Amino acid sequence: MAVPNYTYLKLKMSGPNGAIAVESTYEHAYDYDIKCIEYVEALMEAETLIINLDQLGSKAPDSKRCAGTFEPMEAIKLIPVNPTCSNDRALRISATLSSK
Repeated sequence: MAVPNYTYLKLKMSGPNGAIAVESTYEHAYDYDIKCIEYVEALMEAETLIINLDQLGSKAPDSKRCAGTFEPMEAIKLIPVNPTCSNDRALRISATLSSK
């Protein structure tokens, strides 16, 4: 049984000893409006992020790759660390690099 008056920022309701009036200031109302707008904008951004994550999750991963593996994107060539030794230590470099 409350009666709000948005023009005067008052809320009146009947109480045990008469009318109860709840008042506010225009500054408080303005600050509250700004917070509500920021909250709605944050919710809209969160919904957009959720939609984007759902779209990314729906893409099927490559069946040849598994988590934790490293595969180069381009051709590589092996350069022995010590050409005089016959151990298996070698550097991997891009095959598209110039000789310099």
